[in-house]
Amino acid sequence: MTIRATNQADVIPLRPLPTAADPAPRDLPREPLWRDLVGEVLRRERQAQGRTLKDVSEASRISMAYLSEVERGRKEASSEVLAAAAQALGLSLADVLALAGERLVSLTAARDRTRSRPLGAAGGHRPVRTTGPVGATGPAGPMGGVLLAA
Repeated sequence: MTIRATNQADVIPLRPLPTAADPAPRDLPREPLWRDLVGEVLRRERQAQGRTLKDVSEASRISMAYLSEVERGRKEASSEVLAAAAQALGLSLADVLALAGERLVSLTAARDRTRSRPLGAAGGHRPVRTTGPVGATGPAGPMGGVLLAA
């Protein structure tokens, strides 16, 4: 067996290709990846502050190329890298993660609204409920409550 053959491995895609059984896969938005959401939050905040990639790169001590890839969702950054980028933007790591979590919830809600499958169908999702007192009108805690899958 050659070295080239031993370096070949089966690749499992993070986003499996749609099958014929999937209902109109082009009509449903794809499930977002966490790295895409975090990168989107970092880029949106940097641009809102009117700062350049170079400026934030220097302030965070993260290479400009790597920071760019994190912002574009191409790299899965470590918590240390995310904390450094957040600090350079005047945010905490918790702020970045909370903003990414809010975006995930809104995208998931929009995605679920476009589904036409009945509850409990194969691949369907059950409703999500938040913890906290019944009838509470505001968010439960600093991050808007904890979501539990039923």
